[in-house]
Amino acid sequence: MSKEMLLVVESVSLEKGVSKEVIFDAMESALAMATKKRYSEEAEFRVTIDRDTGEYDTVRTWKVVNYEDEEEPSIESMYSVEEAQEIKPGAVLGEILEEPVDSVEFGRIAAQTAKQVIVQKVREAERAQVIEAYLPRMNELISATVKKMGRDSVIVDLGGNAEGILTREHLIPRETFRVGDRLRALLIEVRPENRGPQLVLSRTSPQMLVELFKVEVPEIAEEVIEIRGAARDPGSRAKIAVKTNDGRIDPVGACVGMRGSRVQAVSGELAGERIDIVPWDENPAQLTINAMAPAEVASIVLDEDTYSMDIAVTEENLAQAIGRGGQNVRLASDLCGWSLNIMTEEEAAQKQEEESVKFINEFMDALSVDEDVAGVLVEEGFTTLEEIAYVPIEEMMAIQGFDEDIVQELRNRAKDALLTKAIASEEALGDATPADDLLEMEGMERALAFKLAANEVVTMEDLAELAIPELLDIESGLGEEKAAALILKAREPWFAEDDTETTQ
Repeated sequence: MSKEMLLVVESVSLEKGVSKEVIFDAMESALAMATKKRYSEEAEFRVTIDRDTGEYDTVRTWKVVNYEDEEEPSIESMYSVEEAQEIKPGAVLGEILEEPVDSVEFGRIAAQTAKQVIVQKVREAERAQVIEAYLPRMNELISATVKKMGRDSVIVDLGGNAEGILTREHLIPRETFRVGDRLRALLIEVRPENRGPQLVLSRTSPQMLVELFKVEVPEIAEEVIEIRGAARDPGSRAKIAVKTNDGRIDPVGACVGMRGSRVQAVSGELAGERIDIVPWDENPAQLTINAMAPAEVASIVLDEDTYSMDIAVTEENLAQAIGRGGQNVRLASDLCGWSLNIMTEEEAAQKQEEESVKFINEFMDALSVDEDVAGVLVEEGFTTLEEIAYVPIEEMMAIQGFDEDIVQELRNRAKDALLTKAIASEEALGDATPADDLLEMEGMERALAFKLAANEVVTMEDLAELAIPELLDIESGLGEEKAAALILKAREPWFAEDDTETTQ
């Protein structure tokens, strides 16, 4: 029997490609289960197989427990401390007591049980091998063979007992496969607990476009060229933004290849997807202009607060700029990360005129200035009272016709107007009224204090806990330098406490 057992372990290990140790563990579990059937289903047994001879020993085990702490205490597999100490003086809680028993033969019942356990253990081992092999390959291209076609998914064979799944949302629209077809896809998820295919693949991810270009363009793999962004309408059109780290290389030309060979190879892998390659630019406006190609942009206006851009094009370019079903502007928006509003030059001029009139009227009313002065402020890019009140004085002094007296007067009027607004809203703030320490803090304006309180920054301590970007989100007109100075001032008590502790 011992020789037969060794032969079983050897053959199953070779057939399934798993270690002998996994098979031995399965055999031990199977023999333990067979032993339970002979003695008692509630009893616990442990079987140990000698890895060299195939001989095995069996012991019955009892765990030393406190019966009151057990949800389902069993007298067949548990002893109380008192019971255990009668058998083994000095036994303690949690200890395992053992008693040798006769081993069952490796007969038909044991063999059947062993087969079931082995199959389960082998499956678990295979799944563990798959996870170990593919987890480091997340977001990599994977080659596979179509194994089975479903209504909403495609099951693929990756080799080595590994299967992957492409669900409908990860398949390129109108793309068809047959069993046996070869394909490439991006590994996007590994599911350790899933009973079906553990590896989730995608052919629609923008990252797949990037990985395909890495294969086709050696300069990208060598990091001479970087793909800084990618956007796709799978199976139809895509855009990528590329940048070179070597000024002698044209990144767009390198990705296109001789007579378009490289980009065509990528397009062919993606069911003929048309790919626009545009140069990357750190300036979001210029990047958007590049991304809107082939449409030409006449003018562009950024709104950093809403992260949007108004893009003006000629009437003739409007349809091309928007694209079929809004495709071109949607892809350009995804590539740049900004919300894009497309309009004709006439519409843009009208919108700008309406906004200018609105800002001029607001400044005339709030600052008590005439239309000419308000118009100059708007022409110079001022759109809020906060900007006039808190922008560095040098910027306003640079405006033609403005001297220090005029600038100081405008700043004071803007601060007074903001203060008036803040006071008017104090009643509505209720419990959000700023604390005295915040109001009296050096460098703090009353209007700003009430605006901070409205955003749950009520005390100096609250302000001290903010980061500069968080403060600028509340009051963008401050500028980074002023925001940093206010936060440092609010943190001064912290430093004073540290000094006191050090002295002590």
